[in-house]
Amino acid sequence: MSNDTKTQASAPTSAVDPRLLQRESGLQGYLNEFKRKIRGGDLGSLPVVVGLLVIWAVFSFNDSKYFAATTGTFVAYYMVGVGLLSLGLVFVLLLGEIDLSVGAVSGLAAAFFAVLSVNHGMNPWLAVVLTLVGGALIGALQGWIFAKIGVPAFVVTLAGFLGWQGVMLWLLGSTGTINLPDSGLNHFLSGNSFFLGGDISGGYILALLAVASMAVSSLLEQRRRRSAGVPFRPTSEIVLRSALLAVGAFGAAFVLNQDRGVPNDLVLFLALLIIADFVLRRTSYGRKIFAVGGNIEASRRAGISVSAIRISVYAISGAFAALGGLAIASTTSAAGQAGADPNNLMMAIAAAVIGGTSLFGGRGRVWSALLGMLVISSIQAGLYMLGLNLDIQYMIMGVVLLAAVVVDSLSRRTQKSSGRA
Repeated sequence: MSNDTKTQASAPTSAVDPRLLQRESGLQGYLNEFKRKIRGGDLGSLPVVVGLLVIWAVFSFNDSKYFAATTGTFVAYYMVGVGLLSLGLVFVLLLGEIDLSVGAVSGLAAAFFAVLSVNHGMNPWLAVVLTLVGGALIGALQGWIFAKIGVPAFVVTLAGFLGWQGVMLWLLGSTGTINLPDSGLNHFLSGNSFFLGGDISGGYILALLAVASMAVSSLLEQRRRRSAGVPFRPTSEIVLRSALLAVGAFGAAFVLNQDRGVPNDLVLFLALLIIADFVLRRTSYGRKIFAVGGNIEASRRAGISVSAIRISVYAISGAFAALGGLAIASTTSAAGQAGADPNNLMMAIAAAVIGGTSLFGGRGRVWSALLGMLVISSIQAGLYMLGLNLDIQYMIMGVVLLAAVVVDSLSRRTQKSSGRA
């Protein structure tokens, strides 16, 4: 054997970027890619989807009414407020940071809106705009202290949690609550407001739009990648993904239509999820967030303003916290001390993590907020139907959250060992 041959034989095999691998066609190709992702620790949404199916199976076995339309409406409506908080937190978690102030900011936002629109008679929609701007400014301020002064985000937002809660109590005054009129955004987000007035066609229209949007965007991406000469999803996979989405979307629409239709707040939540997903996956700003979350020093050397990204992300979190506070207040038609319930913060963080967003930064999607809230709301609805006390509910939610973090940690360890982290 020649020296050149020995050198080639002894040279280590370089790792290949999985995004450049051309998948085999047919069912075997799907199976091989699935095995490769599992070995590489790329679990995606698989654990939460499997967990959600198990939760539904367990509770439906114990109570046949679990899949009733009223349960579906309960889950769809009450998950939105905390889900909006979780959506904002996804942006922060992608940086590998935390925002402990979102619960207090949401309560403060509801109180601020109530003071403007009720006590001072301001136009409700103008009050909404000012409230959202206020939430964004609060987040930007905390982000600036973290990014520019260097105070750890945990400390900054913990101080915000205490301080903004005090401002909320000061705004609410001695009564501690301000009733909200059934008008404007409060009516739109209330439990009495449904898409297209609760018409049965509303849910199916939304389902059709969702499936058509996914199919068209996937085909356009396929064409772009094909013209660029890089691997692309085959048409058969696009058809399969669209069919699975159609089953879920039309199934959900059918269940909700058996009650009163699709709640307006759910429509708003889904629309914001789509917009946020586009921002993170299709814009340079979104790629910068992932870059900063993956490696700060490399991001700096690439010319990314880490401070600007951090400040903007916390501003986004504050704005979503304010909107979430308005949604939570609409469920009781009042702005009160319950708006800053610490459990809202805990559930928002839990939803993002359970849904698949990594606590270590650099990995996750905004759909984590939806999947995580589906898990939490499904468990809450099932435990409520079983008549279990609140202490048992908290214990179970703690176990679910711990399991999600363990899966995240094991996945990250597997990715490191395979050279993908």
